[in-house]
Amino acid sequence: MFASIKTLLSSIVDYAGLFEPAKLKMRDAIANYDRDKISSESWMLGRFVLPASRINEFEELIATFPLEKWSLSVILSGNVELELERVQSISEGGKIAIAALEFPPLPPTDIESLFPNLSAGVDKFFEIPSDADLETYLAALQSTGAFAKIRTGGITDAAFPSDTQLSRYIVAFAEAQIPFKATAGLHHPLLGEYRLTYELESKSTKMYGFLNVAILAAFAYWQKVTQEEAIAVLSESSVECFTFTEDSIGWGDLQLTFSEIEVARKHFFKSFGSCSFQEPINELKNLRLR
Repeated sequence: MFASIKTLLSSIVDYAGLFEPAKLKMRDAIANYDRDKISSESWMLGRFVLPASRINEFEELIATFPLEKWSLSVILSGNVELELERVQSISEGGKIAIAALEFPPLPPTDIESLFPNLSAGVDKFFEIPSDADLETYLAALQSTGAFAKIRTGGITDAAFPSDTQLSRYIVAFAEAQIPFKATAGLHHPLLGEYRLTYELESKSTKMYGFLNVAILAAFAYWQKVTQEEAIAVLSESSVECFTFTEDSIGWGDLQLTFSEIEVARKHFFKSFGSCSFQEPINELKNLRLR
């Protein structure tokens, strides 16, 4: 594997096996993460995504697994204040490390009032609704230093944003220098028609590729693409449309150096949530990129 690709995808998958369409039992999801964290593919694995409402169940089960440190991205739901108390009660220095908090869609004013009370040293992602007034949310995130979270799919057609909307959000985040993560619908490296669920009778729909999104994010961070070019990067469905070398990634006449890729991942596109870790790995191998 080229170093440029490994840098682009390092720790990029936040494992969300508890969520649809996989929706595994807690023990099975824990076992998968425990196995993958010590595998040869662990370089691509990020945090374990856990609903705050299931922390007790998680704590009980991990005692039986050998992994010494569990890095969590905790999903908060309706009762944010109560769930935050539970998260903050987790003792430091144990097997659990709270690396990130993911908040449901909240009004921008709530983000501004809530953020100062949150623990330092933890990434805070606030989901932006698909029909939001983006400028208002950008202002709230900028003023607090919070990160953005966007949905890139789901188990229905309606859950997927249009290429215009998705590219607009990514370019806007880059211009505002707001780091972000994506969630759902990015199991596959490249744009294509894929089944919405793992059921054989499931209908198919157009899904974005995590390579498309990661490469676009890096280009956008360095202000190298127009809005039209951003849509075109998202729309590429063939790996031949991109060029990969040990120290660069290209698309058309545009190039990303190794250093640019590294900085963009560190400071901009943080990760994407996926209910499968093996699927992205296996499809990279099929493309001969792994």
